[in-house]
Amino acid sequence: MEAEIRAEFESSGFSIGGAGPEDAAQILSTLLSYCINYKFSPADLVSNWEVYYLNRQLDGLKLERSYLDGFLSHLQNEVKERLIEEEANLHVYSSNDVDMLLNNSHADEAAFLDTPGSKQEKLPGESSSTELTPLTSDRPSSSREAKTNGCHITPFATRVNKFTQQYVLNSDNAASMPSKREAETTEDELIRRIQPSQRCSLQVQRSQPEPGCRFMYDRMEDRFNYLEDRIRKSATLFSASGLCGEPADATLASEEKMFAVGMVTCDGEGRLNEKSILLQGSAEHSRGERVRLDLKDLDHFSLFPGQVVGIEGHNPSGHCFVASKLIDLIPVSVGAQLPSAKKQAVDNGSHHQNSDAGTLSRALSSVIAAGPYTTTDNLLFEPLQELLAYACRKQPQLLILMGPFIDSDHPVMKKGTVDQTFHDIFYFEVLRKIQDFTQYLGNTVCVILIPSIRDAHHDFVFPQISSLANPSFFSSNQIHFGCCTVDILKQISGEEISHKPPNGKPGDRIGGLATHILKQQSYYPLYPPAAGVPLNFSLAKEALEISLTPDVLLLPSDLAPFVKVLSLGEGRDDQKQFICLNPGRLAKGIGGGTFVELYYNEDTSRTNASIIRI
Repeated sequence: MEAEIRAEFESSGFSIGGAGPEDAAQILSTLLSYCINYKFSPADLVSNWEVYYLNRQLDGLKLERSYLDGFLSHLQNEVKERLIEEEANLHVYSSNDVDMLLNNSHADEAAFLDTPGSKQEKLPGESSSTELTPLTSDRPSSSREAKTNGCHITPFATRVNKFTQQYVLNSDNAASMPSKREAETTEDELIRRIQPSQRCSLQVQRSQPEPGCRFMYDRMEDRFNYLEDRIRKSATLFSASGLCGEPADATLASEEKMFAVGMVTCDGEGRLNEKSILLQGSAEHSRGERVRLDLKDLDHFSLFPGQVVGIEGHNPSGHCFVASKLIDLIPVSVGAQLPSAKKQAVDNGSHHQNSDAGTLSRALSSVIAAGPYTTTDNLLFEPLQELLAYACRKQPQLLILMGPFIDSDHPVMKKGTVDQTFHDIFYFEVLRKIQDFTQYLGNTVCVILIPSIRDAHHDFVFPQISSLANPSFFSSNQIHFGCCTVDILKQISGEEISHKPPNGKPGDRIGGLATHILKQQSYYPLYPPAAGVPLNFSLAKEALEISLTPDVLLLPSDLAPFVKVLSLGEGRDDQKQFICLNPGRLAKGIGGGTFVELYYNEDTSRTNASIIRI
């Protein structure tokens, strides 16, 4: 076991030693006694050492004998707190307990005893003394799992490769950074020489929905107004751009070429295909009627239900509009910007955070992750702990955590075997860890939490109401971020129909899906919404609109993680470049997932980012 302890410390970048080999042997013997006395695994011992090492800000990466007494005190305090928690909640009574007490029936009393012969699974390291356990669960509850973490080694804790880079954006810009092998051995020493980073500015656009607003009051009128407003506004922007003619009624028979604006729909319940594409016009131009689209003359297109497009062509019969040109990029409104009144209020609020916000350069270090934050075999939130430990070492200016935090799809949540409320789990397992992280780094870091519709502790409605809404638009150091935690990429991918030119180069399909979001100026342009998305049309008008193209677009998805530099208006001089990224999921099954470390520097050409597997 001493060899395991040494290997675990070395895998985390630490070494064990002193004046000679005898000192190293004595240190290992002492560490082994700690594991035996306090029932720690080697991985748990190293995790506690990292906490002690960071809190005390020790020099070097070598564990010496002089550190052992202080480390022992730290371990004793950890064990003491664990015992206090266990004594405070020995047993959670179930309905079966109550029935037994009311009926004075003791026939099944043996079923409650936690003995090796009972059906309840014995937890590793737990004493064999008689203890009452709830019958409603065939596995440990969330609180019991958390208490036994010191004695239970999970598959996540036994993984070998930690924090490996899967992809680097603009790797040439990061040429001066240490290599992967160097980073593993000298990372903490390098970070200790870095001065604490300057606190970033933070401005949040407080768009709808407002906290406390009513939802689940959708009417057919709200749905009609939302769709009509999207088509009518797009027609106005196409007309104002001067690149197209005035929108006409596509349903009228005419041999003359005309320009029409409408929404792509399907003529049935199935998936969109080339024979089922309809164009629905606005009530103003075509009384909301639909006409079939013929796209045979187009060499390429990419369409999905709910997409608003401009189309040139003619309708010789009155029943089918033959398209000769399709425009899927809605022109940007002249002078489009954040609402002045709201932005002014935000500026005043952020003045206390950083009085030099206006003079800061467009440079920002950030770590970005999306839930779930715990593996499917427990509710220990180990991936979240390791992410926060990584952020403690790297000290980013901005930490963006996107939901789900308490995943309603988690197996334990679906079984209903937890003995805590969802809000308690969120508070004790998520917020407290984040609070410890912010207290450690002080005022040099900003943390942003964005919910997901998969969060069990949150209202099931989209758009979502929170301290930072979903979707949301915020700025840090004059860098604009747009974010939507609904998996719109995966949903559009399942509904899109596309046609590429015969001799054209293979396109970037994921990049194309992402550009749809900004081309449509909507965080959720898909209609009808995907199954399971509680889209509230009465709240959607302002909340889903993208009035300003962000510098960084965050779209967490179950699709493969990526970081891409994309552009709008290909072939035009005024094309806007932006970074779109999907950090992936921090936890995948019983193992770790991925997150993104992003350093934005003035523009996309000098920005570098890494996809890191935890």
